[in-house]
Amino acid sequence: MIPYLVKTPKFVQQIFPKRVWSLPHNKNSVFLTFDDGPITEITSWVLDQLKKYNAKGTFFCIGNNIQKNPMVFEKIISEGHTVGNHTFNHLNGWKTNTETYINNCFLFEKVLKQFKYDYSKLTYNNYRDHNSLLFRPPYGKITSKQSKILQQKGYKIVMWDILSADFDIQVSKEKSLQNILKYIQSGSIILFHDSLKAQKKLKYLLPKVLDYIKEKGFDCKAID
Repeated sequence: MIPYLVKTPKFVQQIFPKRVWSLPHNKNSVFLTFDDGPITEITSWVLDQLKKYNAKGTFFCIGNNIQKNPMVFEKIISEGHTVGNHTFNHLNGWKTNTETYINNCFLFEKVLKQFKYDYSKLTYNNYRDHNSLLFRPPYGKITSKQSKILQQKGYKIVMWDILSADFDIQVSKEKSLQNILKYIQSGSIILFHDSLKAQKKLKYLLPKVLDYIKEKGFDCKAID
């Protein structure tokens, strides 16, 4: 029995209503998100797949990985995808004191300032005036106090309503695909990982999910 839920229950969403779990007001749209990159070997492949299907995605990046793979990060930006803060060191909020956690999130911002972050001809210098200050907690684990501080700083905390389980070797790739296709609907936010750990399953799942999205006539959009 896996210790997590593939489909986020409504009661969980109701407990934390200020976090974004899905975007049902976006008619006929679905949202693919990718955590833990950028990683040269896998993020570049993901970008090629998205381009092939004329799809946009949202990449919740680790600051340390941006420093290691700046060209891949710049490719994410140049190809019109959105990015979000996933902390600098992939911290578990439940195991990290609040001051350390928040400072690690801001360390991510310092890394981002090295890049021209273009949204509608905006640069990162005035990025805080745009409505796309996105954050996703690693492991989905964040305390209410940490969450409140980040929201006060202007962050939109984006969770998910479908977990691909691409990271879990105990769940077969076929079962993962079955779960995604079972629950996907307009407004769904689907969580993938552009990480070395997940790459084998991701390379099976992503093209099939993109095929399904195309077949059903969904628009694959980035979160803004």
